Parts: sequence; structure tokens; C-alpha cells
Amino acid sequence: MSDPSAQPTTPRGPGRTARRQPAAHPDAGAAQPPARQATPTAPAASVAAAPAAAQAPALGVPIGRIPVVAVSPVVEGGRYPAKASVGERFPVRAKVFREGHDAVNASVILTSPDGVETRVDMTALPPAGLDNWEASVVLDEVGPWTFRVEGWSDPWQTWVHHAEAKLPVGMDVELVCLEGQQVLTAAAAIAEAAGRPGDAALLTGTATALTPDTAPEDLLDIALSRSVRRAMATHGPRELLSPTPDYPVFCDRRRALFSAWYEFFPRSQGAVYDEERERWVSGTFDSSHERLEAAAAMGFDIVYLPPIHPIGTAFRKGPNNTLTPGPGDPGSPWAIGSAEGGHDAIHPDLGGWDDFDRFVARATELGLEVALDLALQASPDHPWVTEHPEWFSLRPDGTIAYAENPPKKYQDIYPINFDRDPEGIYAEVLRIVRLWMSHGVRVFRVDNPHTKPVNFWAWLLAEVRRTDPDVIFLAEAFTKPEMMRTLGKVGYQQSYTYFTWRNEKWELAEYLTEVSQETAHIMRPNFFVNTPDINPTFLQSGLASAFTIRAVLAATMSPTWGVYSGFELLEHEPLRQGGEEYLDSEKYQYRPRDFDAPGNLGLLLGRLNAIRRAHPALQQLRDVTLQHVPDAEIFAFSKTATTSSGDDHVVVVCSLNPYVTRESEVYLDLAAMGLPEDAVLELVDELTGATYHWGARNFVSLSPAAPAHVLSVRAVNGQSLVTGGTGAGR
Repeated sequence: MSDPSAQPTTPRGPGRTARRQPAAHPDAGAAQPPARQATPTAPAASVAAAPAAAQAPALGVPIGRIPVVAVSPVVEGGRYPAKASVGERFPVRAKVFREGHDAVNASVILTSPDGVETRVDMTALPPAGLDNWEASVVLDEVGPWTFRVEGWSDPWQTWVHHAEAKLPVGMDVELVCLEGQQVLTAAAAIAEAAGRPGDAALLTGTATALTPDTAPEDLLDIALSRSVRRAMATHGPRELLSPTPDYPVFCDRRRALFSAWYEFFPRSQGAVYDEERERWVSGTFDSSHERLEAAAAMGFDIVYLPPIHPIGTAFRKGPNNTLTPGPGDPGSPWAIGSAEGGHDAIHPDLGGWDDFDRFVARATELGLEVALDLALQASPDHPWVTEHPEWFSLRPDGTIAYAENPPKKYQDIYPINFDRDPEGIYAEVLRIVRLWMSHGVRVFRVDNPHTKPVNFWAWLLAEVRRTDPDVIFLAEAFTKPEMMRTLGKVGYQQSYTYFTWRNEKWELAEYLTEVSQETAHIMRPNFFVNTPDINPTFLQSGLASAFTIRAVLAATMSPTWGVYSGFELLEHEPLRQGGEEYLDSEKYQYRPRDFDAPGNLGLLLGRLNAIRRAHPALQQLRDVTLQHVPDAEIFAFSKTATTSSGDDHVVVVCSLNPYVTRESEVYLDLAAMGLPEDAVLELVDELTGATYHWGARNFVSLSPAAPAHVLSVRAVNGQSLVTGGTGAGR
């Protein structure tokens, strides 16, 4: 526990105290797969909707003696755990109040996975009278945590209020002293019981000195010294203690929050065209080691591979998704399965299990993790089609239904019907996931999870988390907001987002607010700048300035971002005007690339990842301030992180126009950044090394050659800020 304000619960003293784990919510027991159905067409039985860690309060809990309401982050009353990651600072908020004028106070009680409690005191937020309380908490261990908010009557602060009002005017001096002695003596006893004799002696001595014989103006100085306030904050009596139920939080490992992804197709890396045979020869895992090294050199953390399984031949798609493939066309990797195997097999062109294990080992040596695509579908040639025909939907004419997203047809893919033999399907998917986990895969990018039942994902993710809480699942769900959010609620650690389609200033401002404040407790965003499926309209000009703008925005707006190979080479040609598909898409053919070609943006990507690693402000999601720029085509925001070595502030100012120079004033809300309103900031542009001095009002000129500033605050009013690089995410 790294928060200096944290205090253990009763008895209050150094360390943390164990306590009984709270009772689980009825929905939150160990998730079980549904029973096998009597007939293939019977509907699936219900599956536990929340992971085993999702503990929640019973309904109808009465209001406490000290009311505590509007607690956050709480997901659907505590049915699902809120999200946190190791070392992440996040706010717990509540409204706490009482009748009359006596003072109230509040604390957050955190319970670790092993049942140890820690107290973090809350602070009343301005403006006064709105009863808003907040504590910034940090979890330091992977696993299921809980928190509760305790409201309590605060006799010390009640006395301080009375003393500050009465003693200066000589009112009720003797009574005020007696009341103060009583509170201080009670606190001294608490300190003694907690093993803090020094605090106990201080408070006892203060109580003794609090007598009417002392001049009234000196009494406040005695009672409200810094040391006494500190001791009372720790040991002051807490009366009428009123706890909320325990609410669940799941703490993931750091990389679930902060990571940089690089996607490439191993079959293209090292692929060569055999002139004599007039066909392509696939790249392999071994020929892809070079791309691992390049990804590591650019500072990426995770290398993501599209499906690496055998590919079906029935209805195989040719170049540009045509229905007439040539004999050497490789087909779509997402058309999984052939006579050579299915999801538990490797495409023989890529190598064997030893080759894959060697690939993972090389990635590990480079500080990378390998993410695999989990695409739960089958080609007509998949072994499942003959071994488990009950897993697929039949049309009235007796044929198996292939995948469609009208007007698109995917004749080479059969979707799975999860309501036919759910027990068998669930068990098979879990087996497959665990197989790849046994070969060193701890990250999965899940293809189209929104086309599978949510209760299936709740079960699968809970099963994996139960034994391997370090495994990360990324939901590739570009779909309706409620589905995306619910997938996050039931356990997905990361989610694709709408960032790809947010280009206007108002869109970016609205979306950054949404992901950082409104949904941060249920959905961690991964800002991919492009994917094999999405050739963003903004990039189709092919201008380096456009690619730079989108890379800067993605890398700084979200602590996790991703790049599909080819982005650094400014690949941009669309299949058709107005569409978002790539011409000569790598999904359907080999695309070996010349990464040594002039204009490669690899240095920019590497610089952005280095900046992110050096600045904790860019490694967190929640503490963001939108900054005002009058120009409609310049977007500005700041991020702040508090670390043990100081506050880290980063200001991003980015043009949204890749064609012309934009100039404007930038108005910084320094108070929102936690800085003096009249501060003079010494800033360094992390992209160029240039130094600037800014106040609340500043001027920028952003050209296509240099369309963005990523500014870190080096000093405030001449006082150096020392934060240093953390290297987080490794």
C-alpha cells in the first residue's frame, strides 16, 4: 500500500489487520458451466453473470446512523467488480452528512485479497454544503479486493469548530476546555492501544495544558498545533460508525492498464514469391523474430498475432475478399480450421510447436508479451463441423449457416451457436485457452465478442481469472455502447473503442471525458490507430502529418494504444472510395514490407512510447483536464499523476488539420492541474527537446511538419519538479 494517508482499521496503529471476508452476493459464487442440454436445440441454462470475486451487498440495506450515499465506483450495486490495476490511483467518492451541525467524517476501508484491511481517510470536497467526500486509493496486489465507506460522527472536528468560534471571544472558556480534554484523552487511549505511546503522550499532555488558566488566544495554538492535528487525524474518536456494504474491486496487473500493442501477420514477415513455382512462400515464426526485435526497439510491450491456425479451403477468399482465389492464395486467417487441425493447431506454413515456443521465448527476452487472437468460429473444413455438428446453426434447407453482416457475406466462416450443447462448447473453449496459456500466452485479443453470449464470457473469464488472474483479455467489440460496457463489466480487462472514428475536436473532447471519467471503472480503453479491418478515413490522404496526429492522440489520450503493421509506412490506399477497407488487404494475401523505406514513422512511434514510459501522467486514465483553445482545429488536454517523487504533469496540444498550419492561444486551467493560478511553468517538448515558459495564457503555431506538442512540466515558478521515468508496464 503506497498511499501515505492510508491507516489500518481498528485497532488503529501501524500495519494492517485481518478481518472476516464479507459474504458473497448470491450471483457471485464460483461460476459453473451450464448443464448439457437434453437436445441440441434446447436453450442454454443460465450461467453465473459475475466472476467469483464479484461480491455485493444484500438488497434493502437500511440507511446508517450517519448517512453514506452515492458511493462510487460501484458497478450495478456491486454485482460486478469495479476495475483497478496495481499501482493505479483512483478515487472513491460518496456523499456523507448528518442532521444538525455536529461534524461528520468519512473513511474508506480497503480489504485485500488475503483479508487484510487498510483505512484511507476521505476529504470533504469544495464547495462546502454539498457533502461530497473523496479519497484517492491505491491497490498493491493482483486479485479481488473490496472497499466500503464508513461515515462517522467526528467529536474532534465538532470541538474545533466550537473552539474556533468561542475561544477568541472568551465564550464558555471553561466548558470548551473540558470538552477538549475529554476528546483528547479519549484519543490518547486509542493511541496507547494501537501501540503509539509517543502520540498518546502528546495528546495527554495537550489535554493537561488545555485549562481556563491559559490565555484564550493561546489555547487554540496549543490544541491545533500541526503535531496534535496529525495525531488526532490518526487516533481521534470515531463515533456512530456507519459502514456501507463491502463493494468489489478487481485489481489487475499493471499491463492491463498501461501497454502499447503492435500487430503483425507472421505469414507476411519473410514471405517471398517463388518465380519458378509462381506462388508465394509463407513467412514463419522464425522469420518473424526480426519483427519482434523491431517492435521492441519501438518500445512496444505486446505483439499481437492474428489467428495462426490452419485455414480452410472451402469458399476460401481471394485477394481483396474476392470469391475466386488462386491456388496459392493463403485465405483469411479468421477462416479457422482444416484437415490439419483447428484452434488447437498451428498452420504448418508458420512452423510447429517448437517454432512457436521459440518465438515466445524470443519475445520474452526482448521484454515483449505475445497476444493471440481468440476467434470462436470455424471454416467449413474445421474438425468441429464433422465432430460436433450440433455446435452450429442449421438452415431450413439443412445447410449450416455461414456468417453474415449484410451486405457482407463470410461464406468461409461458420459462427458457433452457443445455445446448442453449451457444456461441450464451454469446456472446449476453456481447453483451448489453457492450451495456449501453457505455451506462454498470457494475453488474448478476442475477435467479435459481441456476437457471442455475454454469460459465456462471464463464465470463461471467471474460470481463467480464478486460477490465472494475470491473463488479459482485450474485447474487439466495435458495437453498441451497452454491449461494450457490459463486456467490460463481466471481466474483459481491455476494450477496443470508438477512437478510430473520433476526429473532430468536440468528438475527441466528449470521448476523452467519457473514457476517463464516465466509464473508467468498467471499461479500459485501447486506442488502436488502425486495424486490418479499419483503414481510417483520416489517414487516407497518406500524409505523414495525418499519421503523426493520430499517433500522438492515441498514445497520449489513453494509457493503452495499438498500431497495426503498415501504419509506420503510411499505408493508406482504400479498396474503394469512401470505404474503410485496405486495398490489397493483408487479411487475404501476403504483404511483405520494406521497413527500411524512407519516411518510416518508426522513430516517432518509438519516441512516443519512450515518453509514455518516462511520464506516469501518461500511464493513468482518470486524471485528465481538457484545456481551452479557441481554434476549432487544435485540441489540448493535460494529464497529472502523483508519485512518490513528485507530481508529473503533461500537456498535449495537437493540431487536427494535417494540411495547413494552425495558430491559436492556449488557456491552461492551472488550478485544475493542481498548480497555482499565477504559476509560470517551464515546459520541455518531449518530441523536439525545445523549452518553453508558459502561464495561464499562451500561443502555439502547429504546422504539418510539427503538428503537436507533448509538453512535460519541468519546473513551477522556478522550483524543479522531480518525477523521473518509472519504466512502468515492463
